[in-house]
Amino acid sequence: MTEMKPGTRLRSAVCTTEVMVVAAQKDAAVVLCCGGRPMLDLGTVPPPPGTPAPAFSSGTQLGKRYVNEAGTFEVLCTKPGAGSLSADGVALKVKGAKPLPSSD
Repeated sequence: MTEMKPGTRLRSAVCTTEVMVVAAQKDAAVVLCCGGRPMLDLGTVPPPPGTPAPAFSSGTQLGKRYVNEAGTFEVLCTKPGAGSLSADGVALKVKGAKPLPSSD
């Protein structure tokens, strides 16, 4: 299992998705998946392309940040793909932009 710490880069086992961990709780074990399969270290030779599981096939978007429900785990999509991201079996959501302060 890959240690999830900021700066860790991972690739999908079923599509072209690549991500970088932006935030993770120290010593927290997280299983990050894409397309329903665990992600691999970026240095790992990619397996032949597969098909994402139907429940995890909504895709990833380049440059978007994905977070868990608690906001304790965050990844940045560096290469898009057909599979969607999940942590410990729960789908990650696209992180919304912070509202700018008003300039009254």
